[in-house]
Amino acid sequence: MSVTVDHEPLATETMGLKTVGQVLSHLQRGNRLVTNLLIDGRAPDLDGIGAVRRAPLNGHTVFIETAEPREMALSVLDEVEEQLDETDHFRGEAIDLLQRNQPGKAMEKLSGCFAVWQTAQESVLKVGQLLRLDLDAIRAQGQPLSTIVTQFADQLRQIKTAIEHRDFVTLGDILAYEAEETAGHWRAALAAVRDVVAVH
Repeated sequence: MSVTVDHEPLATETMGLKTVGQVLSHLQRGNRLVTNLLIDGRAPDLDGIGAVRRAPLNGHTVFIETAEPREMALSVLDEVEEQLDETDHFRGEAIDLLQRNQPGKAMEKLSGCFAVWQTAQESVLKVGQLLRLDLDAIRAQGQPLSTIVTQFADQLRQIKTAIEHRDFVTLGDILAYEAEETAGHWRAALAAVRDVVAVH
């Protein structure tokens, strides 16, 4: 039997830990988030997490990598902010292309933006879940974070509708004016979440 956590052996026998679940609970109490789990060199099927948790340590080699949730959340927020900076550039190019009546090329620029915008929204929500943050309690520019997330989702729907109706004038206006304001709200929201996470 061998249990390694973050490349260090874990004295499971001394601690009285006999199952994978007991090790996972021990790590959770230590405010560690399991990012990788291998049993005998193989990743277990997490759809059957109950069976994985009941698996005995005896006779097995268990390798676990963890992260501190706060550090992980801050890393995700940094990455989202970087990606949002890139989308500002693509959004600007899409506006120019729409003004030059080149909607096909503008759509190419926007396709990458959509993926980043949706990832940004999901990432903030997942960080909130991971750290059990109350998104209504976090405020940015005088609004609860949950309101900013909702407004952002509404704007994505407006952009999608304009594209579906091939209404490139409305699309250009949304991208040039409303999306600019939304980008500012997102930056403020990310900064507010980062401040809360930093002291969490």
